[in-house]
Amino acid sequence: MKPHSLRHQPRRLRRQAAMRALLRETHLHPSDFLLPIFLVEGEAIRSEIASMPGVFRHSIDSALRLCSDAVDRGIPGVLLFGVLDAQAKDAVGSASWASEGLVQRASRTIKERFPNLLVIADACFCEYTDHGHCGVLDAHGDRDDNATLENLQQQALSYAEAGVDVIAPSGMVDGMVLAIREALDAARHENVAVLSYAIKYASAFYGPFRDAADSAPSFGDRRAYQMDSANRREAFRELDLDLGEGADMVMVKPAMAYLDLIRDVRERCDFPVFAYQVSGEYSMLRAAAQAGYLDLQNSVLESLLAIKRAGADGIITYSAVEVCDWLR
Repeated sequence: MKPHSLRHQPRRLRRQAAMRALLRETHLHPSDFLLPIFLVEGEAIRSEIASMPGVFRHSIDSALRLCSDAVDRGIPGVLLFGVLDAQAKDAVGSASWASEGLVQRASRTIKERFPNLLVIADACFCEYTDHGHCGVLDAHGDRDDNATLENLQQQALSYAEAGVDVIAPSGMVDGMVLAIREALDAARHENVAVLSYAIKYASAFYGPFRDAADSAPSFGDRRAYQMDSANRREAFRELDLDLGEGADMVMVKPAMAYLDLIRDVRERCDFPVFAYQVSGEYSMLRAAAQAGYLDLQNSVLESLLAIKRAGADGIITYSAVEVCDWLR
């Protein structure tokens, strides 16, 4: 039987590696990534997190070596989380705004050593409160947003004074961006940017992070202030509110399970859009690879390409350093 003659055969443009590379629409580059770092007190500490193979808690001196690795690979910035011992925590998370706090000291040291590396500080309280919730609680165990906003302003100011370039509020506190922006501007920190976790879902994929940061709530959960995973239109309200309050950049979290939201946000606004490949997304790929079910490099790269293809300008990922080595 005579084969059909087709004018258009997509396979013509797929047969050769060089052709595929030439026509590839989405590319990953080291400048796409931000690297999260978990900080602990002490010296010479590099302690692997059991639920996140390949990710470590670092004392400041160890974190500097990780920052050097990031700079060498062209990664533009790091996202800092402080992990405190239980005795350093209290009901309001006051250690988070201490001038000599863990994140503050780390920020100053990093900026002294690597002045061109962006330092982003997560602004929340779950790692600092003895109850593990993201702010001040009232007598009924509910979050008091007004009191939390006042503390968030203190936290943001302490970070700015320590040299942080970007404040990233993650607590889903109504009015958080406006409160931070007003506090920064009043203190003449107009050049400090705000990257809002504008669209943060109450997700099952945060489990390993809560292990890493010792931030699991001691009772209840965070569904009263994080978004319902079933909702899409609600994300637009959150986005519009935070942009209206002065956010410079916005984030969708998690990433892989919310690619539709990344695309929605990208199409809805002209501001930079970030996505966070969260701990559970990181760990499930590692676990599958360790079990022999997936090829680690190919599956991680494919997941990151999907996030960027959906519309993310930047990706926060624990795989950042390793991925940059793969891309060389």
